Amino acid sequence: MRRLLPTGDPARLVEFAQDAQPVPAPDEVLIKVEAFSPNRGETFLLEAPRPGLRPGKDVAGLVVQAAADGSGPPVGARVAGHPPMAGWAEYTTVPTHSVAVLPRDVTAVQAAALPLAGITALRLLRAAGVVAGLRVLLTGASGGVGHYLTELAAAAGAEVTAVTATEERGARLRELGATAVVRDAGEADGPFDVVLESTGGAALPVALARLVPGGTLVWFGQVSRTPVTLNFFDLFAGPENGVIRHFHYAGAPYGPDLETLLRLVAGGRLHPEIGRVADWSRTADVLDDLRGRRIRGKAVLTIGASR
Repeated sequence: MRRLLPTGDPARLVEFAQDAQPVPAPDEVLIKVEAFSPNRGETFLLEAPRPGLRPGKDVAGLVVQAAADGSGPPVGARVAGHPPMAGWAEYTTVPTHSVAVLPRDVTAVQAAALPLAGITALRLLRAAGVVAGLRVLLTGASGGVGHYLTELAAAAGAEVTAVTATEERGARLRELGATAVVRDAGEADGPFDVVLESTGGAALPVALARLVPGGTLVWFGQVSRTPVTLNFFDLFAGPENGVIRHFHYAGAPYGPDLETLLRLVAGGRLHPEIGRVADWSRTADVLDDLRGRRIRGKAVLTIGASR
């Protein structure tokens, strides 16, 4: 079978290679991949890949071998999966606790766009607690996580201010429920009860300064790739006794959260924002555009005929 592997060349991050079809463990299903979705964080890993890296964490496709231990979906089920790695291939294995069966009206392209970004958004909202009636500031809102989080938080009753660099992306975030859209956290009309911060660098202290006393900032990314510097005494100017919470989405099982996301999509209550769909032969080009922030929302690569 064919799979995509790192080249070690930052100018072209992946290339095709021949590989043996993977053999599933007793608690894994074998999936014939129809679509997969790269994440911007994966592009950073590919710039200087560790030995043995086989990328790919967001997939959708058809179960062609059920788990030997009897868990999980049967042969023929259409599923979304979140494997630990190795999803950018014609076939991949996924633990049964990290797959969910697709509702009839959800396509493989939609499903592939869900796992990492959708699970992150769902778990971030849980980390923020009850947000109904609260003012929430979301930085980096134009990425995959940001779109999901805007829609989920607004549906939960939050008043969301989204930070994004372009008017076009801001208009879409308003459609998804954002109350206000600004180009920079410094323009946000605070204070905010909760700040969800993914930019890092100089943006985090600016966002933190807009927190109410005793409020919470949840730090879930650093897409600027720039370290953060905080001045202790600045906290007395506004967010006194504020809480800064580090967040990482990881922690199986992922299947129940995938089921929730798929149910919301099927019910028209969550809308995957897919900015690019292309054949997987174009993966290297798509990764370059994703790394350069030239794709709004998610990118999805398809293998063969997908639906």
